[in-house]
Amino acid sequence: MKVNDLVTVKTDGGPRREGKVLAVEEFYEGVMYLVSLEDYPAGIWFFNEGDTKDGTFVEPREGTE
Repeated sequence: MKVNDLVTVKTDGGPRREGKVLAVEEFYEGVMYLVSLEDYPAGIWFFNEGDTKDGTFVEPREGTE
């Protein structure tokens, strides 16, 4: 995923939320995404772990790939 991609994010116990990627930072352990959400228009950081699906919080929005 890259800047300006439309995504969904997994948050605590609720349904996935839609947002837009504002920034991407790659690390050895995974990737950080700054995502603009309705409640956080300036963005909030989410980390996708590289080695486990359970640690995936940001995914491409269906129908955008």
